[in-house]
Amino acid sequence: MSDLGSEELEEEGENDLGEYEGERNEAGERHGHGKARLPNGDMYEGKYEHGEWADDLRHGHGVYYYINNDTYTGEWFAHQRHGQGTYFYAETGSKYVGTWVNGQQEGAAELIHLNHRYQGKFLNKNPVGPGKYVFDIGCEQHGEYRLTDVERGDEEEEEETLVTVVPKWKATKITELALWTPTLPQEQPTAEGPGQEEASGAEGGGEPAEEVQPLTDVSEGELDSLQPGEEEGDASREDREEFRHDNSDQENVNFEE
Repeated sequence: MSDLGSEELEEEGENDLGEYEGERNEAGERHGHGKARLPNGDMYEGKYEHGEWADDLRHGHGVYYYINNDTYTGEWFAHQRHGQGTYFYAETGSKYVGTWVNGQQEGAAELIHLNHRYQGKFLNKNPVGPGKYVFDIGCEQHGEYRLTDVERGDEEEEEETLVTVVPKWKATKITELALWTPTLPQEQPTAEGPGQEEASGAEGGGEPAEEVQPLTDVSEGELDSLQPGEEEGDASREDREEFRHDNSDQENVNFEE
């Protein structure tokens, strides 16, 4: 990923030192801690308002503000970005965090975008070799950047042609999507729960109560029906006794005869 012409912007202000505020060496060169404003509008300073300089060159740690609103925060060596540093792209919101060599993105780094990031190695501003894309939705895509076909210009065969090598991403594995499920607090059972509704239905004036009531009426009826039965039983006993008495009288009469 190119740095959007920031190097060219730096070169424009190199011939003119612009405004400088800070320490100098015996020769009057910028040396130590200081901040500078270049004629093209770029600024160089440090975390505590002053960046580090050595013999009139940016050297050490400092923050560079580009005229296109990009920023570089990290290490410098002999006026170039060198070591560990972070470059922020104002136009896209992306960010390169990793190693720099002589002003170029080179070595292990992470290129962070708005909804995903790439982790791997870079060479001449381009990713190269094994790496992986990490997406915010919870999955990863592993693979590597390989050098693809060579593009040649339309020139005569006898003349040397320009060669452009473009790395191309080839995915080898995609991890499973890890779904995120929110953890909800456990709700306390309310007074109108299913179990209590059934209990209230059995107690209160619902259909179950109507089914229970006839059973109660039947049992009471059965109890009432027993009482006449007992009276009938008493009457039948009286009839049997009278029948025996009549028979005995008849026997007596016959005997007398």
